[in-house]
Amino acid sequence: MFRYPADRLPVAIILTFSIVDFCLYFMVDTVWILAVFWLVMIIPKGKICAWNHHHQHTPTFKPKVLNRILEFFYALHTGVTTNLWLLHHVLGHHQNYLDQSKDESRWRRESGETMGEIEYTLNVAATAYPRGFEVGRRYPKLQKHFLFYSALTFAIVAFLVWLKPLPALFLFVLPMICGLVLTSWATYEHHSDLDTDNPFEASRNNLNRFYNITTGNLGYHTAHHYKQGVHWSRLPELHEKIKDKIPPHLIKSAAL
Repeated sequence: MFRYPADRLPVAIILTFSIVDFCLYFMVDTVWILAVFWLVMIIPKGKICAWNHHHQHTPTFKPKVLNRILEFFYALHTGVTTNLWLLHHVLGHHQNYLDQSKDESRWRRESGETMGEIEYTLNVAATAYPRGFEVGRRYPKLQKHFLFYSALTFAIVAFLVWLKPLPALFLFVLPMICGLVLTSWATYEHHSDLDTDNPFEASRNNLNRFYNITTGNLGYHTAHHYKQGVHWSRLPELHEKIKDKIPPHLIKSAAL
């Protein structure tokens, strides 16, 4: 069922978060409890964005129907629906990250200046869906699925809001917005101000163990861009093979 056994634990944890969300949705109406839960879960749910990202590169399950179901729950946590990151990130950013005139996650303004962190975050978050749609023009089948499942997801969320507005706001709507913003913010450090045509000099790497445990080795970012189809569990091994080509200042020590 799973393509890679390493996905079993993170998927179990993420779906457990979803079960807790729905239990609270049906059982709790107290504002302060819902608000505290939302605030406490901002960072843990923010980490889910990394796993949604990995799923878009390498689908978690062999059966497509299970991937679609998983993507629905990912969307409730991250604000990123089926095929959005496949279009925007995999088929967009990964093809264009060395060209700031095309990069879907561009960090350079049209004037040529580097965006600040907040400006970049808001820009990427606000343009995520339109830019994903634009990339989809080259992949009509993927775009069709993106539009269908996005509409289905938002329709279900709208129904949840209609049924129980307050719990839906704190358990689904706000986490979806925060997830998209946090995803955009987290990517600023990956490439900002690295103006180069050399893929080994275009990404920053973070070898901190806790960071990579919680993000599925996203810190091995040069390796990820070097071979984006490599499963997250195998990125450290790939990093070891290419680390001599990466400038030392682009590798943050594991001790930091």
